[in-house]
Amino acid sequence: MSDIALVLALGFTMLTAITAWMLLRLFQDQDRLGVRMSDARAPTSKPRANPHNHTRDARRGMLPENPVIAVLRDLLGKIGHGIARSGIMPRTMIAELERTLSNSGLTSSNALGTFVGSKLLLFTSLPLLVLGLLNGMIDAPNIYGVAVAAAAAGLMAPDWFARRLRRKYIERVQGGLPDALDLLLICAQSGLALESGMSRVEYEMRSVHPDLAWEFAQTVAELQIVSDSRVALANLGSRTGLDGLRRLSSTLIQTMQFGTPLSDALRMLAGELRTETMMAFEAKAARLPVLLTLPMVVFILPTVFIVVGGPAVIQLIRGFMS
Repeated sequence: MSDIALVLALGFTMLTAITAWMLLRLFQDQDRLGVRMSDARAPTSKPRANPHNHTRDARRGMLPENPVIAVLRDLLGKIGHGIARSGIMPRTMIAELERTLSNSGLTSSNALGTFVGSKLLLFTSLPLLVLGLLNGMIDAPNIYGVAVAAAAAGLMAPDWFARRLRRKYIERVQGGLPDALDLLLICAQSGLALESGMSRVEYEMRSVHPDLAWEFAQTVAELQIVSDSRVALANLGSRTGLDGLRRLSSTLIQTMQFGTPLSDALRMLAGELRTETMMAFEAKAARLPVLLTLPMVVFILPTVFIVVGGPAVIQLIRGFMS
């Protein structure tokens, strides 16, 4: 391999590593605004003592960031925004990407630009990296095929990353929704208004389920800004696409529209969600015997046969040999 190919390979390796790092930092930085908004709404309230505060703040990106990484990430975001605004991508595709990133918990203003820029960088850098590393080791037709496969992998890698983030984000939000409904029910029975109750639930859930607390913080902020509260409540369900949040938003809208008691509606909804959660656990438990069949046949039954029939086989072998 020539020196120029080696330098190119090292350079594109560094670019690929930086791109992956910026994608990880994107997910960490997406809820800085939520923490600041929560602190601004309650400036006199002291945070509860929690030994994991430093770890949680570090995971959310509240610690100082490397300035070189920040500059490169901003540059990648500007390139992505430039591509999105140039007209190359249709508006429907841009709207779909924004909705996908929002449903994955990536709500920062730089999310779309970083996502598009990462796709472009990986699409161009991975084939050149493959050509630089495999130059002289593989025949020309084969190395070009590997480069095309690397380009396709680089183009699809951010999509896979976003889908994985969305799945994890939805699981975290869904896991804390029944507890949030119970707290909201307690607030409603205590006489708090909807906005005050949601703000209190967001504060209480902040250290336990931060992703769900972020969704409630967004809704409270929209309730304070928009004139029609039904729009903010509808955004609560459509932002993540989670069925539980959609049912919660529709329940709150119906209570506001028809004047039904909020506590009764929340109690019924919380009971339904807990029942569905128990049914999901029972369905997973019912699948265990089927899932254990293959390991039992492959690993357990041969061992049992060896233990039970081994001595008899040994006696037969000794009898034939004698």
